[in-house]
Amino acid sequence: MKKYILFLFLLNLPLWAVAQNSTTNEPVFKFTKEVINYGKIEQHANGNKVFEFTNVGGSPLVIKEIKTSCDCAVPKKPTRPIMPGEKGVIEVSYDTSKLGGFIKQFTIISNAKQSIKRLKIKGFVAQKKSALIKEKGMLEND
Repeated sequence: MKKYILFLFLLNLPLWAVAQNSTTNEPVFKFTKEVINYGKIEQHANGNKVFEFTNVGGSPLVIKEIKTSCDCAVPKKPTRPIMPGEKGVIEVSYDTSKLGGFIKQFTIISNAKQSIKRLKIKGFVAQKKSALIKEKGMLEND
């Protein structure tokens, strides 16, 4: 009988461990998007975008720092803790004065269960149509 009870206990041990992990008290990010695609945008267009997230964990979420892969993409983190169940935003601004394709990464350092989280922006900055027409007209006059 003791062996049977011990066997049942050992058989259910992994289930108890999983149940303990699913009721964590730590903050947890849940982003609506982890990659924002700007698509094709004109030079000097508005480069501001927003990453939206919810704290689905059981305690306040504090973003300590956000690092970026270059100075051309500037993130702005929330100034106060995001409470459990509350939504938050991370604003990013990309400098659209540089032509061509881009992929930039943001590294978020926080007190979340996954303490390091990475987000990306990507897109292509094209020359304004008016600038292309002016440039083409100048070439035809030569």
